[in-house]
Amino acid sequence: MADDDARKVSALIKSSGRIGMLTTTAPDGTLTSRPMALQEVEFDGDLWFFAERVSRKVAHLAAHPQVNVTVGSGSTWVSLTGTATLDDDTTKKKELWNAAVEAWFPNGPDDPGVTLIKVNGESAEYWDTPGGRVASLLSFAKAKATGKPYEGGENEKVQL
Repeated sequence: MADDDARKVSALIKSSGRIGMLTTTAPDGTLTSRPMALQEVEFDGDLWFFAERVSRKVAHLAAHPQVNVTVGSGSTWVSLTGTATLDDDTTKKKELWNAAVEAWFPNGPDDPGVTLIKVNGESAEYWDTPGGRVASLLSFAKAKATGKPYEGGENEKVQL
């Protein structure tokens, strides 16, 4: 992944908070999205989530490992597409473990019912409006007043 692209996607993901919407495909082809807590690691194209081994999302990944993760903050949005795998490395679980995860999985990182979902990012698209909502409102007003199309900030597609 290009360094500038990686830095931009990383910065946008970090600024968007700790929750991402993980979209999987059920065995029947139905798309399912659910909020998941992003684990704090340096973004290198991969995202990490804790999951219960017997959950629907894990069953979906067995049938269709291609996933999408979206994160957003109101003025910034990232949509990352990649392939998900399960990772049962206890060392990695302990590295990522935190109090929030423990609230969901009270038996700790050694619990065999807990697994990690690793999303290997392949591409991302982002929308970034520097200045946030105020800048967006001003751009809307300018477009309306001038009759020129709305310029909503930066939108790029990147390969990871």
